[in-house]
Amino acid sequence: MLTWLSQYSHHFSLLNLFRYITFRTGGATATALFFVFFFGPRTIAALRLKQGKGQPIRLDGPQSHLLTKKGTPTMGGLMILSGLIVSTVLWANLASRYVWIVLLVMIGFGLIGFYDDYLKVTRQSHNGFSGRTRLLLEAIIAVIACYAIMKVGTSDTTGLALPAVKGYVMDLGIFFLVFGPFVIIAAGNAVNLTDGLDGLAIVPVMIAAAAFGIIAYLAGNAIFSAYLGINFVPGAGELAVVCGGMIGAGLGFLWFNAPPAQIFMGDTGSLALGGLLGTIAVAIKHEIVLIIVGGLFVVEALSVIVQVVSFKLTGRRVFKMAPIHHHFEQLGWSEPQVVVRFWIIAFVLALVGLSTLKLR
Repeated sequence: MLTWLSQYSHHFSLLNLFRYITFRTGGATATALFFVFFFGPRTIAALRLKQGKGQPIRLDGPQSHLLTKKGTPTMGGLMILSGLIVSTVLWANLASRYVWIVLLVMIGFGLIGFYDDYLKVTRQSHNGFSGRTRLLLEAIIAVIACYAIMKVGTSDTTGLALPAVKGYVMDLGIFFLVFGPFVIIAAGNAVNLTDGLDGLAIVPVMIAAAAFGIIAYLAGNAIFSAYLGINFVPGAGELAVVCGGMIGAGLGFLWFNAPPAQIFMGDTGSLALGGLLGTIAVAIKHEIVLIIVGGLFVVEALSVIVQVVSFKLTGRRVFKMAPIHHHFEQLGWSEPQVVVRFWIIAFVLALVGLSTLKLR
C-alpha cells in the first residue's frame, strides 16, 4: 500500500525508498514485530478469559508438561497472522497477485486450524474435527492456489526445477495441480506437528522465512536470477516482504512463547505458517529446496508416519514417542536442550538450502 508514496519522489527524494523491496521488507518486519508486541498482552488476556482451562495437554507425554503447560491458552497464531497481514498490506506492492495468493492460503489454513483449536479447547480433548474433512478443505484451498499460480505465472510455471541442474525444468503439466497442493499441504501439517514445545516451531519458521525471503527476492529479479541460473518469476520479489512480515510477527510471538510460554501458537498459527511457506516455495519454483530448508519439519512429520506405520504393521514403536522432539525428551533431554538444538539444526539446513543457489 505504501508503495504509492514513491510516486511523489520527485518532490521528496526520500520517498524513493518505497520503490525498493529491501526497504519495504525491513519495514514489514518492524511493523509486524511492534504490532504483536503491542497487541500481544491484550490478546493473551482475552484468550485466557475465553478459554478457561486452555489447551489440553497430552496425558501420555512427558509428565513435566502437565505441571508447566496446563492452563496455557492457545490460538496464539491469531497474533502472528494479524501482524503479518497488517504489515503485508502496508508494505507490499498489492498489485502483485502472488502476495494475494499466499495470503489467502495462509488465511484459509488459519481458519481450518482455528476451528480445530476451538473444538479442542471447548471439548478439552486432543480430537479436533475429522482428519479427512480437514485434509479435504486444505486440498481445496491448495488446488485453487496452484491453479491461480498457473494463471499468474509464465510458461514454465508448471515445471519442477532441480537445484543442482542449471536451466533444466521438468514440466509437470496438469500434474502440477497434484504436486503443488501436496507440497502446500505437507508443509502446513509438518509445521503443525513440529509445534509441541515452547518456541520449537516458531524459530525454524522464521529461519525458513528468512531463507525464502532471500530466494524470492533473487527469483523476482531478472539480473540476479540470470546470474544464479534460477527461474525468473516476475513479481515474486514482493514475497520477500511477506517473509519479512513473517519474521517480525514471529519475533513478537516468541517474546510471549519463550519458556515458560504465556501462549501457544496452536493449529491456528502452525498450519497457516506452514501452508504459507509451502505456497511461497511453489510460487518461486523452489519446492525441493523447501525440503532442505524445512528439513526439520520433514523429519518431524516422517517420525510420526514411521511410528504409525510401524505400530500398525508390527505392533512395535520405533520411537519412544512421536513426533521426534518428544522422543528426545523421553531420552532425558530437557525441553530447552531439545528446542535450542533443533534451532541449530534448522539454521544449518537453511544455510545448506541457500548454498544450492550456487550449485547450478
